[in-house]
Amino acid sequence: MRLFVALDLPWEIKTTLAGFAFNLPGARWVPAQNIHLTLRFIGEAKRLEAEEIDHALAAVRGRGFSLVLTGAGWFEKAGRVSALWIGVERNESLFHLQTKIETALRRIGLVHERRRYTPHVTLARMDLPVGPRFAEFVQSRNLYRSPPIPVAEFTLFSSYLGPDQPDYTAEVEYSLQ
Repeated sequence: MRLFVALDLPWEIKTTLAGFAFNLPGARWVPAQNIHLTLRFIGEAKRLEAEEIDHALAAVRGRGFSLVLTGAGWFEKAGRVSALWIGVERNESLFHLQTKIETALRRIGLVHERRRYTPHVTLARMDLPVGPRFAEFVQSRNLYRSPPIPVAEFTLFSSYLGPDQPDYTAEVEYSLQ
C-alpha cells in the first residue's frame, strides 16, 4: 500500500485547477478527483506500518486555519520539467501542521523527508525539456488566487497505480480543532 498525507481540496477548487490543463504533448494532467495538497509522502507501507502511521497521525493536534492557492510554477531537474504546479500563499499554520506530521512520523521510525517542504498542488507530471510553453503557462496562471480555503482536517490517502493515473482513496481523516 502506498500512502501519503494531504489536504483534500473543495471540489470547486479541484475543477478550477483541472481546467488549467492545456495541450502539452507528454504531460499527464492530474484529474480533478486526484487534486490535493501533499503534506508528506510516505510511500510503501505494510498493514502493521499503516496502523502505526494511523496512530501517530491521530495524535497530531492543531487548530483549523485557512489557506490561499496562488501563483504557478514548475519543478525542474537537469533542464527537464517534472511537474507543473499552483503554489500556496505563505502560511505559518500550514507549515506548523506539516512539521507536526513530520515529527509524528519520525517518532515511529519513518525516515525524515530530505527535501525542504514546498507547499504546492501538482497539476501535471511530465519529463520534458524546459521550453517557452512552460513560461507561457506560468505567466497565464501566475495571477491566479483562490478564495480562502478552510482547513479543518488532514487525510491519510492510499494510492494504487493504475494504467493511466493513480487511484487515490481517503483512508482516514484527522480533525483539527
